[in-house]
Amino acid sequence: MFSRTFRASSRIATSVPARAFSSTPRAELARMTLVGRLGVQPEEVTVTGDKTLVRYVIGSSSGKGDNQKTSWFRVASFVQGPQKDFLLSLPKGSLLHVDADARIDVYDDAEGNKKSNLSLVARSFDVISRPRQEDTPETNDEGLVQDGASA
Repeated sequence: MFSRTFRASSRIATSVPARAFSSTPRAELARMTLVGRLGVQPEEVTVTGDKTLVRYVIGSSSGKGDNQKTSWFRVASFVQGPQKDFLLSLPKGSLLHVDADARIDVYDDAEGNKKSNLSLVARSFDVISRPRQEDTPETNDEGLVQDGASA
């Protein structure tokens, strides 16, 4: 009885069309999901006229010990209003989850060598955690170190 069930299920699996999971045509874009830490605090950049974007770098590590490698990704975000203010307020070291459209541009540099650049434009982002502030001395409203706190 077990072998009949197995054979029947294998026949079903081989008769399923290749793209049965979707009836829409394939989109012509690539997407990436990144989880990593901000390498620097995000900055606002003017693109044209009054159009701005927020630019930041995310580092993502893999491997253990001496084999650990960090990859750095430059990300652009066209968020506006409160989302832009929130993103700009995130400190270096914050752990982010970013969903982005990805594109590779190929170009020739000044010496005529072929180069490529990965362009990531964020669709959405989530803050997983902020960096710990244990090593930061307590400051007053003017940003000066409080008495009794070591710098």
